[in-house]
Amino acid sequence: MQSNMPDIADTAPALQTGKLDWVGMADIELPFIFESRGLAPVNVNAKARAFVNLHKEDAKGIHMSRLFLALDTLSTEQQVNPQTIAQALDTFISSHEGLSDQAKIEFKFELPLRRKSLLSGKVGWKSYPILLEAKIDRGQLSFELSLDVTYSSTCPCSAALARQLIQNAFVEKFDQQTLNQEEVVAWLGSTDGIVATPHSQRSIANVKIKLDNTITEFDILSLIDTLEAELKTPVQAAVKREDEQEFARLNGQNLMFCEDAARKIKAVLEHAQYADYWLQINHYESLHAHDAVAIAVKGIEGGYQP
Repeated sequence: MQSNMPDIADTAPALQTGKLDWVGMADIELPFIFESRGLAPVNVNAKARAFVNLHKEDAKGIHMSRLFLALDTLSTEQQVNPQTIAQALDTFISSHEGLSDQAKIEFKFELPLRRKSLLSGKVGWKSYPILLEAKIDRGQLSFELSLDVTYSSTCPCSAALARQLIQNAFVEKFDQQTLNQEEVVAWLGSTDGIVATPHSQRSIANVKIKLDNTITEFDILSLIDTLEAELKTPVQAAVKREDEQEFARLNGQNLMFCEDAARKIKAVLEHAQYADYWLQINHYESLHAHDAVAIAVKGIEGGYQP
């Protein structure tokens, strides 16, 4: 192999001078082993984005292969955690000395978790979409974590209207009668008794948090568990009839507009005292052709915007 191959990025003049905020690559196929507190190291298939800034105004370009090779080392020789991500970012900058003083990596993947059913004790797989972002800006390291939690939401208005129809049907059935418990119980268990049911829909909470830059490990499982416990109706994996009945009970006892869900999640994130957070609640309506959405942020100066 020739030792004097040309390096256009170093030697060719730029067509036009100027600084660039980010230059790099997107949609890089990157399987890796991911580490997070409370979980065994897990193999995931990620799509990665890797960038450095270009602050040398007359430089033709960056050395993209150096970013790719640093990511490949992360994929094949290490496990992904805060320390190894920081090392990769340092490599991005050190391999672009004189060109860059900022670097960032984004990993988008689905985290598979074994989740237990509500009552039967059965266990199944659920996958949680994750976006992990890390950045070094003039020596300052930062981490951001985004995840989606899917749950069921039952409309409070629809529930009230359904109860009214049931009350009306009850009055019509038993008007001016001496009530017989067995007859009432039988009527409540029939299709004539429950004449209406409220509508529910699959819903998704999108959450983004700014992590402490001194963390030594990620803790995604704890965050997922906390969010699902607050919402109370996360979608299930393995389901037997007793689980489905319990899920119906939980939906009936936790009626939620998107505003209710947003306030629940906001309270959880405030209690956790994250440096910053952004959340969006999406109720994919079964009644309407459009969706119901609520958005909230921590509201700090210079922080995430709604």
